[in-house]
Amino acid sequence: MLYYGGNSSLMILYVEIECHIYEAQSLKDKRAVIKKVIHRLQNSFNITISELDYQNLWQRSLIGIATLSQDRQHAEQVIDACLARIDSFTELEYRTIERQWYG
Repeated sequence: MLYYGGNSSLMILYVEIECHIYEAQSLKDKRAVIKKVIHRLQNSFNITISELDYQNLWQRSLIGIATLSQDRQHAEQVIDACLARIDSFTELEYRTIERQWYG
């Protein structure tokens, strides 16, 4: 467990998702879509998010998202809301690769 302050413990929920960007015809197209997704999620949720792999492939991306919470259910809700928001982007399709708990 991670400890913050007194005796409250924090947990980290981390998820990796693999994305396929259908309409991308170049790296520039792909980066525009990924940048839009990342910025919208960062502005909407208390998360950290980054493109992790496939930076040089124009229709594929691996994104990592993590959230920190004292409540396991709250962390799950945040990540589920992020995935629902990603699902609303018509430019890409994703599949969850892995969910991991730390703490």
